[in-house]
Amino acid sequence: MSALLSAQRPGFRPPPGACDCHMHIYGPADVYPPAPNSPFPPVAGGDIAAYLQLREMLGLTRAVVVQPSVYGFDNRATLHAMAVLGEDARGVAVVPPDASERELDWLTQQGVRGIRFFMIGGGLLGWDDLETLAAKTAEFGWHVQLQMDGRLLHEAEARLAKLPGRLVIDHNGKFLEPVGLDHPGFAALRRLLDNGRTWVKTSGVYETSRIGAPDYPDVAALARALIAHAPERCLFATNWPHPSKPGQPPDDARLVDLFRDWCGSDAVAGRIMVDNAAEVYDFPSPT
Repeated sequence: MSALLSAQRPGFRPPPGACDCHMHIYGPADVYPPAPNSPFPPVAGGDIAAYLQLREMLGLTRAVVVQPSVYGFDNRATLHAMAVLGEDARGVAVVPPDASERELDWLTQQGVRGIRFFMIGGGLLGWDDLETLAAKTAEFGWHVQLQMDGRLLHEAEARLAKLPGRLVIDHNGKFLEPVGLDHPGFAALRRLLDNGRTWVKTSGVYETSRIGAPDYPDVAALARALIAHAPERCLFATNWPHPSKPGQPPDDARLVDLFRDWCGSDAVAGRIMVDNAAEVYDFPSPT
């Protein structure tokens, strides 16, 4: 079995319509070449066929394919994966500031619902592009998906609160060093959630934890606190195939069970995995 696939199923079985709100897909370099000067390599084995196996093993139904930074503005691998997944897929793309309305409309028809801003180095879009592209893509119902060092969120809070449309913040705020619940950046994150237009993905705890597996308690404390504070503003995601840890990926089944533990009940977990995702990514309510 691939190192990117869990050896066992999670103990918690997600309800029908459960969505993985952040995963990436990679493909052959001769088909999807990395962007020039990209600091990120493609993840070997992180293709759509492997993800379909993982999705079945975890008991998930829907997925949001997030454009990997390695491909820059070339969204073809993401769009191909969305096409394979069909109606159960949505996408988050990366487009240049001069993207035309025709291109944005076409991407929307393919299922794209967000634009990715990766502010930790290696992304093609930066702070100078934020307001312009947020306004441009909001016209098509897209949200801004933002990944930045959460330790600086309080400095960017006012700016982020003024963005048109919705804002989705990655990985519990992505604090590059674990922080306490009293950190000003974490307080800013909670205030953003309270504005009714911001969501946060309670994912990627393994990326910045200093304590590590199996429970990642230093970062898991942030996820637990966010769910307790605003369960209606939280999202679930795997972050598969874990591009920051390609050699030592976490156990996805364990991450699903940890998420259920942070939620405290199946009902809260179901709301986050199904209802919140349907609202943000424009999925129909499961029958």
